Amino acid sequence: MDLYVFIKVLHILSSTILFGTGIGIAFFMFRSHFTKDANEKLYAARNTVIADYLFTLPAVILQPITGFWLVFHGGFNWLDLWLVVTYGIFIISGICWLPVVWIQIQLRRMLVESVESQTELPELYFKYFKLWFALGWPAFTGLVVVFFLMVMKPI
Repeated sequence: MDLYVFIKVLHILSSTILFGTGIGIAFFMFRSHFTKDANEKLYAARNTVIADYLFTLPAVILQPITGFWLVFHGGFNWLDLWLVVTYGIFIISGICWLPVVWIQIQLRRMLVESVESQTELPELYFKYFKLWFALGWPAFTGLVVVFFLMVMKPI
């Protein structure tokens, strides 16, 4: 296997991990919202934060590195519209993802406090959760569009 194909496979795998982990942890975090058991919510929040560090963060780092390498060595024009749109969407998704990570950490912290003190969750928890949910949609939708652009290169 030549280096270009290896980097391309790495790029595809990291994009799949980014998308798959994102949708997976979002599902479990979202589902935990509907239980009244703070321990269940805490379990989901702890694992969401861990998954973001173990899977999402490395994929977010690999994506632009492998992507730029592929553009450079694949002979693509850096300013092809499909690439420029991809850069923009990736940046917008990242701008949404960074506060999501911070929010997840805050939700986990509030859950730990609630479980340890056996008190109700503060109203701020529910406000942050709504913001977490709202910020997830542009990031998720953006990654779907990027997948399409990577495969089809339509514009």
